[in-house]
Amino acid sequence: MTETQDSARAQSGTTTAPADGNPVAAPGPRTAADVVTPELVARLGKGVVGSGRTVNHTPFTGEVLAAELPESTPEDVATAFQRAREAQRTWAALPVRRRAAVLLRFHDLLLERQSEILDLIQLETGKTRLHAHEEIQGVVLAARHYGRKAHGYLRPKARVGVVPTLTKVTELRQPRGVVGQIVPWNYPLELSVGDAVPAFVAGNAVVMKPDTETSLTALWARELMLEAGMPAGVWQVVLGEGPVVGPAVIEHADYVSFTGSTRTGRGVAQAAAARLVGCSLELGGKNAMLVLRDADVERAAEGAVRACFASAGQLCISIERLYVHESVADAFLERFAARTKAMRLGKALAYGAEMGSLVSDRQLDTVTRHVEEAVAKGATVVAGGRARPDIGPYFYEPTILDGVEPPMAVCTEETFGPVVSVYRFTDEDDAVERANATPYGLNASVWTKDGGRGRAVAARLRAGTVNVNEAYGAAYGSVNAPMGGMGDSGLGRRHGSEGILKYTEAQTVAHQRLLPLGPSFGMTDEKYAAFMTRSLRAMKALRLR
Repeated sequence: MTETQDSARAQSGTTTAPADGNPVAAPGPRTAADVVTPELVARLGKGVVGSGRTVNHTPFTGEVLAAELPESTPEDVATAFQRAREAQRTWAALPVRRRAAVLLRFHDLLLERQSEILDLIQLETGKTRLHAHEEIQGVVLAARHYGRKAHGYLRPKARVGVVPTLTKVTELRQPRGVVGQIVPWNYPLELSVGDAVPAFVAGNAVVMKPDTETSLTALWARELMLEAGMPAGVWQVVLGEGPVVGPAVIEHADYVSFTGSTRTGRGVAQAAAARLVGCSLELGGKNAMLVLRDADVERAAEGAVRACFASAGQLCISIERLYVHESVADAFLERFAARTKAMRLGKALAYGAEMGSLVSDRQLDTVTRHVEEAVAKGATVVAGGRARPDIGPYFYEPTILDGVEPPMAVCTEETFGPVVSVYRFTDEDDAVERANATPYGLNASVWTKDGGRGRAVAARLRAGTVNVNEAYGAAYGSVNAPMGGMGDSGLGRRHGSEGILKYTEAQTVAHQRLLPLGPSFGMTDEKYAAFMTRSLRAMKALRLR
């Protein structure tokens, strides 16, 4: 630990803010004790298959939030899967529209009772209320989309048979069974329920392992889903340490859905492959934003604030690299820095703060290490660059670095915090090449007044989603289209048809009518072969597919 980190820890009990630091939003009237009561913890804990006891904490203060949470063993995980399998058979037998109706009721309930879950998301993640609300937006978009579209995605589809009219072919979609879902801490509502709803409506059950530190959010959502009409057995929750419970989930799952780090994702993929079960992985990113020479500088600066500092940068699709054309770099950086320095930090359970806390000591250590190393090697801090223990133990100011170059760790490693590096360019091709010079490929952003040009540049970027004149919300929120990563950023997609069909097995049923696929009516093998040769040529001439 560095001297600066030691100093920050030593000051964690102080209330003195630096004179030139980011302002602090007004505190709210409610506290964690007002929201997370022993009664709430006991009620939500009934949804966990677990025989031990564990706790979680709030990043706002570092104090215990829920003191009596059940903890699961590998044997508890096996029990959860057994219960899920029993419930899944009955659930899958329901018509798709019956299952979809549960999602649509959940959609309405979530919007009606959003204040409850906003409190929990904030307390468990340390993010602002507005950033917490983004999770609600993502979940209701997914619930509505699959609630309305699942029947079309899953309905039997007629396919052209080997012999048209004589071979009737139907493609069916069968649920995989029980999906094992491993959920990270940074978006505990969106990355739990948002990924689970297509699995549910496709006829699967889910055994979910949320991060213990953000488990109340997932358990509250499960309770609401049951209120919307889902049978209790269809959604099982297990809690515990990742290295203990995670492998047990993969061991029993018929399909694995994982969101987390690239390093852990590789292990998940290997474990799933060893069992010959499928998996989808959304992993890390070192996402780039390109500000072209004709960009609206004011709009780009405003967009960069959201792109880089939403949820204190603890967002897989947030921006960590900013490439700005030399002709607008000074004007852009001046506006971006002014907006960044004016951001209000805070931990109130209310709207008003613009950035919240990092989630843990580990995240704070990574951010501090990246910034201090970059500065030591010649980078310049344009804004931020320090911890704010006067607000809470893990607060860190939104930070802009200029003059970042290899081999600084912040140049290539994912920081996953409120830190962005600015790079200047003169040639657009060079900017695209530099943006693509990473093993990751999750999200990117392009800013220009010329929409056609922006889309053309976007198509050249090696990223699963690219936003033009927006940070990340346009692509992610368009749930009819696929979202996911290239390269080290993962496998598979969420949203759209791919987001639901991955939770199914394709089954082809072919009914041969009238004539067999072989010699008949006294044909010799030779005559049958000649007949089939003529038929194949005719089908090509008729442009049959």
